[in-house]
Amino acid sequence: MLRQEFDHLKKLCRIDCSAEEEAEVLNSLQKVIAYFEEIKAVDTEGVQSCNYVLQAMLKNQMRPDQCTDVLSRDRFLGNTSDQIGGMVRVPPVLKE
Repeated sequence: MLRQEFDHLKKLCRIDCSAEEEAEVLNSLQKVIAYFEEIKAVDTEGVQSCNYVLQAMLKNQMRPDQCTDVLSRDRFLGNTSDQIGGMVRVPPVLKE
């Protein structure tokens, strides 16, 4: 059954893979399915559902802003490999 589902998914996703890759994927899927079967065996009767595992971490952890000395332009540009007109020169990102 797993093989048929995998073949169907390959067709839907237009995935082309070798026989070795197929065997590896099928082996991995069988391990995942076996693990899910183990999880199904756990008794969860009476356990309240949980939407957020780390509920306490949902609030923003922010530190207060602190004003410090700013690096001078000359010192900053002294650390760059290339500069032009007081600005850092970087390789072009967009090409025509």
